[in-house]
Amino acid sequence: MKLDHVNIRTGRLEEMRKWYVDILGFTDGWRPPFSSPGAWLYAGDDPIVHLVGVNRTPGAEQADIRLEHFALKGDDLEALRERLKAADLECREVRVPDTDLLQLNVFDPDGNHIHIDFNVLEGGA
Repeated sequence: MKLDHVNIRTGRLEEMRKWYVDILGFTDGWRPPFSSPGAWLYAGDDPIVHLVGVNRTPGAEQADIRLEHFALKGDDLEALRERLKAADLECREVRVPDTDLLQLNVFDPDGNHIHIDFNVLEGGA
């Protein structure tokens, strides 16, 4: 079993779509003709992030939040660093103890926490 996709409801559909494409490098792809607005964002052939347009972005109190983050595997650490810097976006880098992983922690325009894992032994750092 593996995670198929993440579904995110947002009141800022176009801003979110653009961020996932421009910053994380996803591509726009096919989406069924649902009655609600939305976008499916792909990594290769796989639709990884599904955005659903709603009237306003749902809120979440940090103390009550159930999904703290989702994680992705990255393959070009320097390119992501460059895109974040060019967009003047901050990230927090964490080297995972006793592993070969480096995490870049970022937040999308709606404040969703995403970390991207890079294997530093495979040229990720």
